[in-house]
Amino acid sequence: MKTKTIQLTSGRGPVECCWVVAQVLKHLIEDIKKAKINYTLIQREPGVENGTLQSATIQLQGKALDSFLSHWLGTVQWIGKSSFRKFHKRKNWFIGIYEIQATEETLLKESDIKFQAIRSSGAGGQHVNKVSSAIRALHIKTGIQVLVMDSRSQHQNKKIAIKRLQEKVANYNTKQLKVSVQNQWENHLNLERGNPIRVFTGSDFKTQKVTKSYKSKRQELKNNLRQQKWD
Repeated sequence: MKTKTIQLTSGRGPVECCWVVAQVLKHLIEDIKKAKINYTLIQREPGVENGTLQSATIQLQGKALDSFLSHWLGTVQWIGKSSFRKFHKRKNWFIGIYEIQATEETLLKESDIKFQAIRSSGAGGQHVNKVSSAIRALHIKTGIQVLVMDSRSQHQNKKIAIKRLQEKVANYNTKQLKVSVQNQWENHLNLERGNPIRVFTGSDFKTQKVTKSYKSKRQELKNNLRQQKWD
């Protein structure tokens, strides 16, 4: 089974776009259930008004996700009058639905650690251990390494090294997560308007059929071929 993460976002849009995010989320979840796809609502960023969302992030798991998402990923348009600003003239509002490349958390396994025993060293005049009791530990997947010479026991230094690597790998995962979140929020800044994948209309949020530009071009080509045949 595939796993994908998608985000619905209002971009820099006003409160009306946040309302559209909340409405589209309901329709999307209904569609997900009909397609028998497992989903988890990971994040909901509320808008300034009740019943609105700046963004929502969903993780999907199932078969034929690419086919399902081909009907949802892109710009979504709502045509209707604002219920938040009675005399506002604008009637076209846009939100975006994007796939997020989720970062996989790096797990620390002892089998992924390369240990090297080296001689401990001390300051001038201090007793220097003649045996190789210090441990250098390298986490192969990330390249993170630590050097431990806290104890005269090689076994104890190895245990300390594993613990310190765990802390460093946890910090690494946190940084990767921050990068992923930053990329998600950039979707808010890059919302493309026009050529919507879906169009909804009115306060009852009815679906309006979208005629894709490639379909009209295909029909145009067919007509041209027919014309050439009779010429």
